[in-house]
Amino acid sequence: MLWGVSTRVNAIGALIIAATMWGFIWYPLRLLEEGGLHGLGSSLFMYTGTFLAALYLLRGRCGEFRYAPISLFIIGLTVGWTNIAFILAILEGTVLRVLLLFYLSPIWAILFARIILGERITLRVWGVLFIAMTGALIMLWHEESSVPYPQNTADWYALTSGISFAMSNVMMRKTQAVSIQVKTVTGWFGVVILASVILLFKQSSIINAVNPYMILFAILLGATFIVVMTLSVVYGVSHLPVHQSAIILLFELVVGAVSSMILTDESVLMREWFGGALVLSAAYFAARESTSG
Repeated sequence: MLWGVSTRVNAIGALIIAATMWGFIWYPLRLLEEGGLHGLGSSLFMYTGTFLAALYLLRGRCGEFRYAPISLFIIGLTVGWTNIAFILAILEGTVLRVLLLFYLSPIWAILFARIILGERITLRVWGVLFIAMTGALIMLWHEESSVPYPQNTADWYALTSGISFAMSNVMMRKTQAVSIQVKTVTGWFGVVILASVILLFKQSSIINAVNPYMILFAILLGATFIVVMTLSVVYGVSHLPVHQSAIILLFELVVGAVSSMILTDESVLMREWFGGALVLSAAYFAARESTSG
């Protein structure tokens, strides 16, 4: 980070960088899928690509794992599912709809921060929750049913990814005794382990019929994009209030919307735009509540 600049400014800059990269990551992921490497395989090889960076970050820090083993386990599990579910959602669903559903995460962060960090929920926050849930219900409304619910697996992946993301951010904020480096590596290991377990459970082969260059591409993508994005997110959320970091990361939606409109022919229903606008408004007010309270 830049010398002579406040930690807060560095953290904001790091989150903007991360949001920009996350907003565009869907494109190389789809290239990998076209090359025969699907979601779980992409997750496994990309985060395997972080191995050398992980070894560097862990130098002299392995003892920190004993400081908060339960919290680190939760971070590994939630970061693991956040990334795997997000990748699967992006590959199966519409980019902008996935991003909008994912960004209910500030709302889940409000609830988790109340339970885990003891942050109070004001009347204004309850109003924010109501706006967000209204937006989500509008987006999830199914024309063939009177009950709004996720319409496909991509919706479920996006929603649960956002919930896991909120939990991981709160836990990273809570685990101040552990360095950013250890929390970062814990998240990477979580993706690799969880993807491996799921693949074993499914008895699925990811090597057959895959272009070897795609595997190399995935590893290089992990060693570059994933390393920079993860370090930026962990630094940002470790130095800013939970809800403030969540709102800054909403810039990902702008990048995702613009890039998907340019590079795909995907469309978003007017109902989804309206519901998404409510979700974004709620996330904005959540951040305002955090900074003012």
